[in-house]
Amino acid sequence: MAFLEIRNLEKSFGKVSVLKGIDLEIDKGGFLVLVGPSGCGKSTLLNSIAGLETITGGSISIDGRGIDGLHPSKRDIAMVFQSYALYPNMTVAQNIAFGMEIRGVPKAVRDKAIGQVSDMLQIGHLLDRRPSQLSGGQRQRVAIGRALVRDPKLFLFDEPLSNLDAKLRVDMRTEIKRLHQRMGTTIVYVTHDQIEAMTLATKIAVLKDGLLQQSGTPAEIYNNPANTFVADFMGSPAMNLVPVAVHKNGSGVAISAERDNLEPLVLTVPNAPAGLAGHDGGKVIFGVRPEALTDRDSADRNARNIAEGECLIEVVEPAGSDTFAVTRLGGKQVTARLRADANVAAGQKAKLAFNLDKAVFFDPASGQRIG
Repeated sequence: MAFLEIRNLEKSFGKVSVLKGIDLEIDKGGFLVLVGPSGCGKSTLLNSIAGLETITGGSISIDGRGIDGLHPSKRDIAMVFQSYALYPNMTVAQNIAFGMEIRGVPKAVRDKAIGQVSDMLQIGHLLDRRPSQLSGGQRQRVAIGRALVRDPKLFLFDEPLSNLDAKLRVDMRTEIKRLHQRMGTTIVYVTHDQIEAMTLATKIAVLKDGLLQQSGTPAEIYNNPANTFVADFMGSPAMNLVPVAVHKNGSGVAISAERDNLEPLVLTVPNAPAGLAGHDGGKVIFGVRPEALTDRDSADRNARNIAEGECLIEVVEPAGSDTFAVTRLGGKQVTARLRADANVAAGQKAKLAFNLDKAVFFDPASGQRIG
């Protein structure tokens, strides 16, 4: 039995349906990240787990115990908010200990917990300061510390890093990952940042318009997206999604992508998914990640199926460890990730290698992956 189980969860505000039959679960010690664009329902789902929103339908259980009708204080959950929500008139130590003090925890026990948490989060030297004297990253550590001393069954994080600058966000992401590995806590974490989702999660749930698009491990979400929305949303740069024509080629299948002022690019797809042949004579969406479209020398040497094609390079973007080259296929901008010293130039042709082991295909009408 999963530790956190969400079954057919629905939430409406008046006539507006925000969550539409969400089914999710996470094992004990797992790190579930809810990701999606603004307004997709991820914060509403988190608030429903916390008891801050009353659900319209479905059920939520933690460790086999239904919590649908329980007051938030009875759910044994700790929450870390985007805004930190610290008491400005209290010191760091008082903020961390406040919840324990309210519950009547003895002072000696409180002091021991404060010491353990402050050492873990490296904020022991800040215990006598007030929130106004702290940086954003320090405030976030205090908010996390306040949650940790509760020792709850479940931690909820609501976009905790969104107010931090880019470098501090990366540092805090590493700290949260290290904390999870050390403590083995069960976490549900909301973010709109798909890099955060990929680096932190043991399981990702991608939402759009209140519907669960796909859930799975980061590798499953990244390599085997269920539809074009997930393919486009997860990954930076995003997966290239190219309209191509499908033709049976003997016992195999070939795809062709139109190109401006050039002959169509034709690629033979070995071991094509069974459903692809059913689109013979029609069109599909060909999906390939930028790292699976590169120069021949950088292509995965373990790949079984590499196809090459000459492409006109429109833009070259040096990025330190990589060079990104932009071309156009099927009327769409396509990004290739090349080695840093790749010999490419805008306005010139370059031979690119397509790793067809990593190719995925989608139905152009429904957007669903073709299996």
